[in-house]
Amino acid sequence: MTITDQPTNNGVDVETLFATIDAVKTNPQIAAFQFRASNDWISGTNSRTTIHSFYGAMQELTHVEPRSYDADHPAVLTGRDRGSTPVEFLLHALAACLTAGLANIAAARGVRLTEVSSTVEGDINLLGLLGLDPAVRNGFEGVRVSFRLRGDDPEALRRVFDQSVARSAVLDVMTNGIPVTFAVDAG
Repeated sequence: MTITDQPTNNGVDVETLFATIDAVKTNPQIAAFQFRASNDWISGTNSRTTIHSFYGAMQELTHVEPRSYDADHPAVLTGRDRGSTPVEFLLHALAACLTAGLANIAAARGVRLTEVSSTVEGDINLLGLLGLDPAVRNGFEGVRVSFRLRGDDPEALRRVFDQSVARSAVLDVMTNGIPVTFAVDAG
């Protein structure tokens, strides 16, 4: 990595980015984070998730304000279309994670971005989701990601993109799987 002389690059505070990296190198305990989301059912397939508190840098923290997101299914899937579907949020998470990585990595390397846009598509077969064919998976059968990057150096942009893919937390979760545990209080 090359440290740039600019205090911000592509809207990223480069000094703070490198200070964070140095702090984690010095004290790896501050690298442990826990993000949280709480969800409440509204009606039918509509629910609302609120994101506010999280743990990080060895302390309990909160976002500047609580943020809420409604999820629902479109009418064709028995919903009322009061929000994006849960799988659409997953596509959003992948696009947002890769984009944030691109911005940070480009800033750290002194690569100027003038445009970053993407389209993420996922194919799902309802035969699995509805339990009609046990040979068909419940989730996405495949996901396609297409990015448009513009800046001063196309080759540097490709290297930044490759590093963003290599470091994406959401892509890692989607492609490597993780253990998920459940606790249910059904009264």
